[in-house]
Amino acid sequence: MRRNIVHSGADALIYEIRQIVALAKQIEAMGITITWENIGDPIQKGESVPKWMKDIVSGLVAQNKSWAYTATQGDETTRKFLASKVNERGGAQITSEDILFFNGLGDAVAKIFGFMRREARILGPSPAYSTLSSAEAAHSGYEHLTYELNPDNDWMPDLQDIENKVKYNDSIAGILLINPDNPTGAVYPKEVMREIVKICEKYDIILICDETYAHVNYSEWGSIHLSEVIGDKVCGFALRSISKEFPWPGARCGWLEVFNRKNDPTFERYIKSLLDAKMLEVCSTTLPQLSIPLVYSHPEFLNHLKFRNEKFKKRAEKATALLSGIPGVKVIQPKGAFYLTVLFEDGALKPQMTLPISNTKVRDFVAPLMDKAALDRRFVLHLLASAGICVVPLSSFCCNRNGFRVTLLEEDETKFEWIYKTLAENIRKYLAS
Repeated sequence: MRRNIVHSGADALIYEIRQIVALAKQIEAMGITITWENIGDPIQKGESVPKWMKDIVSGLVAQNKSWAYTATQGDETTRKFLASKVNERGGAQITSEDILFFNGLGDAVAKIFGFMRREARILGPSPAYSTLSSAEAAHSGYEHLTYELNPDNDWMPDLQDIENKVKYNDSIAGILLINPDNPTGAVYPKEVMREIVKICEKYDIILICDETYAHVNYSEWGSIHLSEVIGDKVCGFALRSISKEFPWPGARCGWLEVFNRKNDPTFERYIKSLLDAKMLEVCSTTLPQLSIPLVYSHPEFLNHLKFRNEKFKKRAEKATALLSGIPGVKVIQPKGAFYLTVLFEDGALKPQMTLPISNTKVRDFVAPLMDKAALDRRFVLHLLASAGICVVPLSSFCCNRNGFRVTLLEEDETKFEWIYKTLAENIRKYLAS
């Protein structure tokens, strides 16, 4: 072509969580039964949506208004309801005008970075959630800027690392938190979040918090929302969704809760640009928006959240116990979300390590993929080809550490135990090879 139409950040658009599926599907076609542990879809892994929730959605489908456009910013009744829920926490106060709906948080993230000035960078965690890190890297045309999460401190953010990077890189316009975190399952206490707010205030930058798993939280201190700690000076917003907490991932329904937007004219103009961009699409999907006040207000909703959190806590404890005591491996028990990160200690993985692959077609297929693969990806490929378990390498989460992420979603207790016992067995074999 006479003009190059490829965006400079196109190569950064990598989502290994789904890309590994293509490899696994090819291996499956060669006769290997695959256990899918790559993506956080509770429904796919056997969770049943409660009948009362289905009844709410069924009732809405019967109403003509659920088939119509809604307001560009989102259904007004739902936005007022969500603003009131934020204000009940007693922290930063907002109105319905501070809520903006999107077709899932993937859509929101694309807009957040797509309409941000290219020179403005957002500092995010490492390990990073791929949707966020890839979008930030694609928007800037450079590698995503990260701060360290410390596995020796329950995957807490390294506050000194954050401040040093903000202080000495004036292109950084904001800090990103994921709380509870994906992929580590860490949950940040109020004190840690307040320290990050102080850094934002000191250097006049924004604070973004992905709260996708805010209600999938089984820590001792519970959910700490951004609104509770951001105060009245720092500009920022929280990313919220129903995908994981109803759960309704297929609804593609997420929203922003914007804080202190009037404090800075630049931030106010930026938020307006997100709304202007949304106007070009008319609106986000109506049906799931209409369900939110009805589901959140239902007498069974809090019991529903409590039941799920107890379930995931037990699974986190069991999975951690089954993987503990393996030399060369570190596992920090998750406190939120529904993932567990297995970390290989420095030097534990060697390029010559293998697992037996009995299927010759599969062995021939994966062999050339090993040549230039990161050490943890080599293990993941061996695990997939040998045991049929599909996990995601930690190096795919914008991280220079070796490990992998696995879910806590399997509903069949016998199979859940088989997954983690098989993982432990194969880790031991691989490290001993």
